[in-house]
Order: sequence, then C-alpha cells, then structure tokens
Amino acid sequence: MPSQWQSSPEASRLIIERAHEELLAGNLDDQRLQQVRPLVRASWERSWRGRVGPESPPALELGLDELEEYRRAHPLAAVMDTIRGLLLPGTPEDAGVVIAIGDQAGRLLWIEGDRQLQSLTDDMGFVAGANWAEDAVGTTAPGTALALGQPVQIRGAEHYNRLVHPWSCTAAPVRDPETQRVLGVIDITGGPEVVTPQARLLVDATARAVESELLITRLRARAEVAPRVHPAPTRTRAAARATLHVLGRDRARLETASDHEESVIELSARHAAILLMLAVHRQGLSAERLTELVYGADVSPDTLRPEMVRLRKVLEQRMPELVPESRPYRLPVTLDTDAQDVMSLLDRGAHRVALTAYRGPVLPESTSPGVEEFRDTARAALREAMLSEASLDVLLSYAEIPEGQSDAEALRLALEMLPARSPKRPGLVARIERLERAQA
Repeated sequence: MPSQWQSSPEASRLIIERAHEELLAGNLDDQRLQQVRPLVRASWERSWRGRVGPESPPALELGLDELEEYRRAHPLAAVMDTIRGLLLPGTPEDAGVVIAIGDQAGRLLWIEGDRQLQSLTDDMGFVAGANWAEDAVGTTAPGTALALGQPVQIRGAEHYNRLVHPWSCTAAPVRDPETQRVLGVIDITGGPEVVTPQARLLVDATARAVESELLITRLRARAEVAPRVHPAPTRTRAAARATLHVLGRDRARLETASDHEESVIELSARHAAILLMLAVHRQGLSAERLTELVYGADVSPDTLRPEMVRLRKVLEQRMPELVPESRPYRLPVTLDTDAQDVMSLLDRGAHRVALTAYRGPVLPESTSPGVEEFRDTARAALREAMLSEASLDVLLSYAEIPEGQSDAEALRLALEMLPARSPKRPGLVARIERLERAQA
C-alpha cells in the first residue's frame, strides 16, 4: 500500500489535501507532492495543466432522450446483466456500492446500485449523461482509467475535484476483444471498501468477463449458416450538439459543437423566444400557436412570418442544420437548452450540480407569454427540489441566489435542519425576521 496510507486515515487525508493545495497554487516542485502516489500526482498535473476546475461540477453532455438512444446502441448494453450479476449480487438497491458504466469518452451511461448512496453521489453530478473524463473533472477512477488504459483506484482526497473527496472508487477499461479499442469503463464507487486489492481484482475480472462475452456473442453470430444482410450502422449521436443558453441572459446564446468545429450566435430577443419555444415543443407548433407564445393572444400569424424568414437566413449562414421546418413549425434536430439541462439534473437528484448550473431566470427581460411560462416552470422546479429533497448545504447555497434570498419558507427549512449550536443560525434568523417585517 502507498506510504501515505500507512499512517492513520485522518493523517493520510491531511497529507494528501495539503499536497493538493500546493499543486492548485502552482507549486509543482513542492516536496509535499512527492508524498502522493506517482499515478495520482501525474493525473493531478495533467488536470492542473488542462485548467480543470477543482470544484466544478461535471457537464451534462447527454439529455434524457439522447442518453436513452445512445445506450440502446452502445456495445455494453448487451452485457449489462453480466455486470450486474458480478458487481451487484443479492439486492442491488442495498449493495453498499454504486456501479457506473461509461463510454470511451468518459460519459456515464448507467448508474446502478445502493439507492441511499446514489442519492448522495447524485449531489456531486455522478449521474447518467455526465462527463467524468479526466480532462473534464480531473483525477477519478473512471476518468483516469480511460486516460491510462488500465485499472485505477482513487481514494478519497486523491480525487482532483474537492466535491468527490468523500468517495473512493475503482475502475477498469473495457476493450473490444478483437481490435483492443476501448469501448468504455466499469466503475464501483463507495467507501474505503471499494479500494481494496480484492475490489480491484473484482472490477478487472468483470471487465475481462465482459470482453469474453462480447467475443463469444460475435463468434456465434458468424457461425450461423444463413447469411444475414447487415443493416446500416445506427447513428448513435448527432454530428453536432446544439444548445441554446437562456439562463440569466437577456440575449440568448446559440452554440453548436462537433468534433471538428464550434459555432456561436448571439440571438435577438425575438429570435431567442422563437427558438426556445421550438426547443421546448419538439413535436412542433402551428403558426397560430407559435405566434401566441411569442407575441401574445390576438396577434396575427402574419406578424410571425417575416421574423421566421429573418431567423432562417441567420441560421442558413451559420447553422443550417437548425433551420426550422414549416407546417407545423418544428426543428429538424434536437435543440437542447441549459434550462432543460437544469431540470433534467433535478429529476436525477443532482441538486448541487443543478444549482451550480442555474445561472438565473430564463431570458429575464423577455415578455413573450411562452417564455414567461417556461421561466416560471424552471424556477418552480428548482424551488420544489430545494424544499423537498435538497441536503442542508445545497439548501443554504440556494438561499444565497436571488430566488432563494427572499424565500422565507426555504430559510425556515434551513433553520430547522441546522444543528442547534450552528454559528449560521443567528444570520438565518435575522434574514427571516427582515422578510417577515417587509411582508407585514
């Protein structure tokens, strides 16, 4: 076992945390860093040089619909029962660990296991669809295992991201049994028990069993006498992901990103409202309904049509794949929004990450009826999650953003959850009293 873990767990944690602070300060030659395992130290340096945020939550790269489609087509979907049988024997919900299966890029596709632990790991963004690659969140078992192409164990404070310090994890990459190309990664996350030598052997053996099953399945398929016509490969993901950023912005920002290029357009208020409504109503909208959502009742669709012509010209030049279709008006590809990403995170229980991603109200200065309704929906979803499910520290963070600062109910709930001798109680009491006086 590494020398820094031969002392007490608490002393070991302090050693690692001090070394981590020196690295973040840019003191790469500090002697404390020599007390960190070489594998971890090298990963920290890659993360630091890559400017990975030490407290930044992971990006949610796959929305619910896109995630479901991608999972169905992924090679590891066919071996999930094998993984569950080896890593989650008995009752998975009470397994004491969380297992995660990711793709070759570090995006988590399946999260299963102990429900109580999942409710806690969700809070750091350990959710399906999130990117846990090393260049996205720093040193973790799944991300670093993919970066190195080998099994990796990361214990507590060895994680680069401080949000992950309460957890330990072991991960191993899964390779194509014929080409040796990495297909994905298998990870177990939990307490100290998941970073034992036995845990590493179990995870690595599971990865090898998965590879063997993939090979056997292929050989059996080839041995079939009747020739089969191979269907065209399923496109598991659009060539470019388009996102409309509307949270806390008066002018929406439309972005598309692919493996080769990125494009950004700052939209006018009217174009932002139109695209937001089409993104929210993916099934399409009639000219009359879209006019009502953008301009209000009793306005003729003739008012909308010239604006649609101008929007199409803007998109044809920069993002032709997003040019709206007519009858009904609809987008030919999925357009994600940062507001929908926040609500998706809330649905998955990732409250801390959702709160971090919430930059403010949806297009706060827009008076379009549809935008106002969606703005209220997003705000209400955030508040409901904070009041009904959020942990104390997340609820206290909510109380610091504009929506929470004037929410007396949220402040009273936080006060109830605080320990009797917490130094934060007097400040909360004073804020509640000020709100009550203002409302009297």
